[in-house]
Amino acid sequence: MSNQKNVDTFKAVMGNYPTGVTVVTTLNEKGTPLGLTVNSFASVSIDPLLILWSIDKGVSSYDDFIKTDQFAVHVLANDQSDICSLFATKGTDRFANCKWEFSVSKLPIIDGAAGVLHCKTYQTIEAGDHTILIGEVVDIQDHNKEPLLYHKRKFGEIPGEFYK
Repeated sequence: MSNQKNVDTFKAVMGNYPTGVTVVTTLNEKGTPLGLTVNSFASVSIDPLLILWSIDKGVSSYDDFIKTDQFAVHVLANDQSDICSLFATKGTDRFANCKWEFSVSKLPIIDGAAGVLHCKTYQTIEAGDHTILIGEVVDIQDHNKEPLLYHKRKFGEIPGEFYK
């Protein structure tokens, strides 16, 4: 199997795996809010509470996220596909186009998320063209909203029957 065929097949299989959608935020060294859409997110440990997500080494905010000692993971609500698209768009002032505020720990928190995990950076791991960031959860907000899902390059929500 050729490398390109492997890549295409890999993308097809991974695109058929439904995921939740998150936006991860932090501040750079100048105090400017940064954020990006991430679907490579998972829980890691209960003791201590650990999560992980990965960042492409080619992303413009890569160095800022690698250097930060804290970040917030926003589990997007099913009515936030616009936020997902906004934080996936290059060349726009993302925070000028959404409602947000600073947390007590000075993290930029986007309004309306299903849940927010405030994390301190626990470990980073080099992994191919990405770096995995592991965060220790130090504060949690659960807003009890339905999640935004991503499947086959489309956004959606879990059908109501799923919860019965």
